[in-house]
Parts: sequence; structure tokens; C-alpha cells
Amino acid sequence: MFRSALVTGAASGIGAAAVATLEAEGCDVLSLDLATGFDVADATAWQQVGAVDFAFLNAGVATGVGEIAELDGERYRRAVGANVDGVVLGTGRMAQVMEPGSAIVATASLAGLVPFPLDPVYTLTKHAVVGFVRSVAPQLFERGISINALCPGFADTPIVDPELRDWVAEQSIPLLSAEAVAQAALAAARSGETGQAWVVQPGREPIVYEFRGVPGPR
Repeated sequence: MFRSALVTGAASGIGAAAVATLEAEGCDVLSLDLATGFDVADATAWQQVGAVDFAFLNAGVATGVGEIAELDGERYRRAVGANVDGVVLGTGRMAQVMEPGSAIVATASLAGLVPFPLDPVYTLTKHAVVGFVRSVAPQLFERGISINALCPGFADTPIVDPELRDWVAEQSIPLLSAEAVAQAALAAARSGETGQAWVVQPGREPIVYEFRGVPGPR
């Protein structure tokens, strides 16, 4: 059981579900969200955050833009700031203050493992999260800190806007509950694994994604 935790993107969706789950276990939770004045893309803000046993770096946004020619710089920077900078800066701060035995989980997405043409920039950011987690895990392991990426399918949260929700329904894709994803985040944090990408799909237990190796030189 974690005694202390922080959750980003805590005001709604998966983040709110994680806060509720942790608090129900008696955990002291620091809830961080742009809606309450904390910008995960602000390095200075992170320097005010202290040590916790578990950091759930969950904040994220979609651009809502499928056509790359229609993407403006503001929406691009907002997505990269929330989805990538928030994970990198949060991990960097936790590496400074966390005690051995602590855990970090960063919310990626199935879009971090497979193409998602409906939002290429969202896909870019989630691939970045997976790659970052896998790459930074060895150095955090030396500090006694685990880090894993969570890769859920479509979840019933505000990030799934009405247009995307209609598309998901047309494809007969079931939505995950926010609570199920929050439970998967805790399972990953408590797994003893590090540097893994955990796939979360409806009706399945969270499972470690098996990356195929690339061919070496001849």
C-alpha cells in the first residue's frame, strides 16, 4: 500500500478515478491539474513538489485534429506540453526526491504502440512517452525507483470527444471505465516490473507488451 502519491490530470477521468482509489486505501494524495492551477509543462512548478511513494503522471490532451495541414501551433504545443513535457519534467523531479522503493507510472495509450491516424500528434506524444519510459528505466532502477508506461485503449473520459465517441461506437469498440484504467495503473506500479508498457483492454488483465527486437548489423 502506498502511503503518499501524486496524480496529474487529477480533476477528471482516469486521474480522478486514481485519486478516489488511492484515497480509499488511506493514501495521502496530492492532486495536480491545470484546472486547479498546476501546469505539468512548467518546470518551475515541479520544483515545488516533494517526494511521494507513487507518482501517476497521467495528464494528457488530444489535439482533435486528424488533418496535419489543419494543425495550428497552439494545439501542437499544448499536446506536447501536457503529454510529453509533463512526463519528462515530472519524472525528472521524482528522480531528485523519491526514495528507493518508490514507483512512477506514466499514462501513454495504445496510440503509443500502434498508429492512430485520427490524431497523429496525439500518437506522436504517446509514442514519445513509451520510448522515454523504456529508456529512462535503467537509470531510475539504479536509484531504486520503478517506472512503467500505461497503454489503455479508448476509455470513457472527457478526452474522447463526441466525434471520436461516435467513431468508436461505429467500430463496435468497447470503452474502458476510468476506474479500470486507474486500477491497472496501480497494478503496474506494484508489479515489481520497470521499463514496461502495460496494455489495458476491456475484459483483460493488464499485460506487458512484448516488443520485437530489431535486426542487428551483419
